[in-house]
Amino acid sequence: MNSTYEAPRRLIKTPEEIEKMRVAGRLAAEVLDMIKPHIKPGVSTLELDTICHDYIVNKQDAIPACLGYGAAPGRPAFQHVICTSVNHVVCHGIPSASKILKKGDILNIDVTVIKDGYHGDTNMMYIVGSETSILADRLCKVAQEAMYLGIATVKPGSTIGDIGNAIQKYVESERFGVVREYCGHGIGTVFHDEPQVLHYGQPNTGMVLEEGMTFTIEPMVNAGDWKTKILGDKWTVVTKDHSLSAQYEHTLLVTKTGVEVLTARPEEDLSRFNQ
Repeated sequence: MNSTYEAPRRLIKTPEEIEKMRVAGRLAAEVLDMIKPHIKPGVSTLELDTICHDYIVNKQDAIPACLGYGAAPGRPAFQHVICTSVNHVVCHGIPSASKILKKGDILNIDVTVIKDGYHGDTNMMYIVGSETSILADRLCKVAQEAMYLGIATVKPGSTIGDIGNAIQKYVESERFGVVREYCGHGIGTVFHDEPQVLHYGQPNTGMVLEEGMTFTIEPMVNAGDWKTKILGDKWTVVTKDHSLSAQYEHTLLVTKTGVEVLTARPEEDLSRFNQ
């Protein structure tokens, strides 16, 4: 039985679509750069959300994808433009006036911008007050390196399983847990599309990558066990054992010879990746 399969043709972007994805990706990356100086002790996560909303709508003339997203039976739509996940929050943290940042907190900001109908999705970790515990610092570094190792596998002919396997092997070698319940995803005119990009798995399995595909890699790494739970607000995901969690995310394009990071930020050294 063949454990790999071909990508549906609709997932292969045209040159015109790729150009629009580059623009959306660049705008999303700009939001993460813009917000950095505003992240300091005493600031609420709602204040950060308000700043990002103003920037996306008024400066970028773009649409915040998360605002009003994801209504489902028993779950309200998300009412903010960014997710703010602090310390043991894994993902989908809701900005709040009562959530005041403290020195040493680790904060993930996740933002998705729509421009000309196309999505750019990215997130990163920030250390509040510029220093934190040795464990939290190492966790953030491991989460970022896990993402980079996943990105390094991306090229035509590789598989989704190759990505997950590279991430899982590294994270578990560092004695951390890689979250299973949430994953990367195809992206374009649709926010969450095929394929599901799991951050664990077996090499040479799953969808085969082709030039022109766009998707995210976004490993969530827990300092303890990988298991998570959802709080009563139906959005906020936390570690079950209350251990710290960290995440990094980029939107990627499969190129003829490798990968292009569509949400790259100026401070990143991406020279290890074949474009």
